Amino acid sequence: MCVATQQGPWEGAALRVASLTACSQLSSVPLQMLLYLSGAFGAFHLLATLLLLLYKSQVFSYPQRYLVLDLALLVTAGVLEALGLYLGTKGNLTEAEGPLAVSLLLTVVSGLLSTYFLRWQTLVLWADTALSATRLALHGLEAALQVVTIAAFVS
Repeated sequence: MCVATQQGPWEGAALRVASLTACSQLSSVPLQMLLYLSGAFGAFHLLATLLLLLYKSQVFSYPQRYLVLDLALLVTAGVLEALGLYLGTKGNLTEAEGPLAVSLLLTVVSGLLSTYFLRWQTLVLWADTALSATRLALHGLEAALQVVTIAAFVS
């Protein structure tokens, strides 16, 4: 478990940086790298899906109530993914099973929302399929690494 020591604001800055580096090295490095990649792709996915929804609403006859539903689910997916990535990173760096378990649950829910955008959305374009399939693959890898990391932390 990573423990920070209490020091003054100007004392021991190098020690605090060294302790943060040591905490990072104790965590699951592949999971941490995947969380960073997932965060970057999640932001791209959110923006691209939002732009695709706007495009579909202008070009095609997209029912208004379904557009509102899709936008609400997109915002919900963005919030859940951001919270899951925060908890996953925190749990991984502090080697705590609790935040990682909650992040795993949020990853599963985000995976279900990615499946919605892949299969059940009102109008699915090929770009939606490519984005959501990539997102779903990242969720699968993330969930598998979280399970392995939780098992390593428990034992």
